[in-house]
Amino acid sequence: MTNKNPNLNTQNKLRNSSGERIQKVLAQSGFGSRREIEKAIVDKRVLVNNKIAKVGQSIIPSDKIILNGKPIFLSNSNYLPRVLIYHKPEGEIVSENDPEGRINVFQNLPRIKNGKWISIGRLDFNTSGLLIFTSNGELANKMMHPKYEVDREYSVRILGEVSEEQIKKFTKGIDLDDGTAKFESISFEGGEGANKWYRVVLKEGKNREVRRMFEYFNLTVSRLIRVRFGIVILPSHVKRGMHTELTQAEVSRLLQKHGMNPNDFNKPQLSNQKKRNRRV
Repeated sequence: MTNKNPNLNTQNKLRNSSGERIQKVLAQSGFGSRREIEKAIVDKRVLVNNKIAKVGQSIIPSDKIILNGKPIFLSNSNYLPRVLIYHKPEGEIVSENDPEGRINVFQNLPRIKNGKWISIGRLDFNTSGLLIFTSNGELANKMMHPKYEVDREYSVRILGEVSEEQIKKFTKGIDLDDGTAKFESISFEGGEGANKWYRVVLKEGKNREVRRMFEYFNLTVSRLIRVRFGIVILPSHVKRGMHTELTQAEVSRLLQKHGMNPNDFNKPQLSNQKKRNRRV
């Protein structure tokens, strides 16, 4: 039977020849990481032209897309991703929805047009330090997906002291409930009395992993601060509850580090980008 709608035939040909996967497009446009978009599709929260979307389907600019009951508009500008550094204080959650109504980190971030801030990894309620946010889901995925093994560095205060034998076990690997965990490195930083500070590096971000690793040896973590994520370092001048945005040059270095070409993006003219201490 011949299709009587020539426009539909044209759209299907265009979709097959030049369309891009829906989760990639929505992630690049800042509506979430690829994993978040895929989950939304599986949960049937994404519609394309009033039909339930499928993971991996191709879309084109003329398609009408609804996410979580709201129409979304995809930008063709393909601007360089924005990247924000936030110094998370203790007592904030990294989620926009909390049944207990606690303060969340997104309340302290500047608004972003045509998208949302995507958190690159998380920190638990009682952990402070470096949080990175971006407008680009692909960059977020490359930085936090376990297969890329991007290292995280923490400053840890514990009650007690780690023995040489425990340090060896930490770097070799210990068995937790959800698998083996290990520090790439652990070094003593000082401390007085019962409180001792250590600097640890690991290449994954399981839930409460650092705390659980010390608890394995009955050592209690009293302070936990993330100071570095990959090549991004928490600047000393960014105090708790404050944020700062990376410059275009810093974002370009970050993209290159994670296998993305900055030249694939347009660089908007920004008059408010001031010189800052290098962070990446």
